[in-house]
Amino acid sequence: MHTPPNKYKRILLKLSGEALMGDQQFGIGAEMLSFVASEIKATHDLGVEIAVVVGGGNIFRGVKASSLGMERTSADHMGMLATVINSLALQDALEKTGIQTRVQSAISMHEVAEPYILRRALRHLEKGRVVIFAAGTGNPYFTTDTAAVLRAQEIHAEVLLKATKVDGLYDADPVIHPDANFIESISYMQVLERQLKVMDMTAISLAMDNDLPLVVFNLKQAGNIINVARGERIGTLISN
Repeated sequence: MHTPPNKYKRILLKLSGEALMGDQQFGIGAEMLSFVASEIKATHDLGVEIAVVVGGGNIFRGVKASSLGMERTSADHMGMLATVINSLALQDALEKTGIQTRVQSAISMHEVAEPYILRRALRHLEKGRVVIFAAGTGNPYFTTDTAAVLRAQEIHAEVLLKATKVDGLYDADPVIHPDANFIESISYMQVLERQLKVMDMTAISLAMDNDLPLVVFNLKQAGNIINVARGERIGTLISN
């Protein structure tokens, strides 16, 4: 059977730290980690170049800590270190599937990860390695969502895939409001105006300024990453 060509050659996948918890309340779920790795491998096997940005909310949330009285800069640095832990776990899971993987950290820690160097990241992608960008942007006050959009721009990814626990974007929280309406496609400006909490406003603005399409989809549905890479309509498309 002839498989259709992929729509995207290079993608950036944004995983929240919570996505790695699986059914746990905290930390990294081994089953979820291997599921994510297998989904990335299946997409990688199609010839798609993949970069990943992982959050750290399953271990530590800088925003939450700062609201409890911790200095925001310290709290955000702790959050960045949490993303490095997740990135190393994902690297291990991916390499068990046989994919060569590199972690690049925005905070220097040579013993565990390469420093973030754009040209080196591009070389890794061209050689078929999965590159995991850790430690956000390396700066406090910026979320990993913003880091994901920034890295996607830098590596010239054609689309950013935002993995979530729901099927896409709704006009209200579907967990609280079962009658919430699903949104198949929407403009960046509408997301900003309606303050839909899919990503923080800085990330949406940056994507809008650079015309980077965003696809919000359900990570737990097997095959979704592959289907988006092939250009199938999965989840919600945010674009101009």
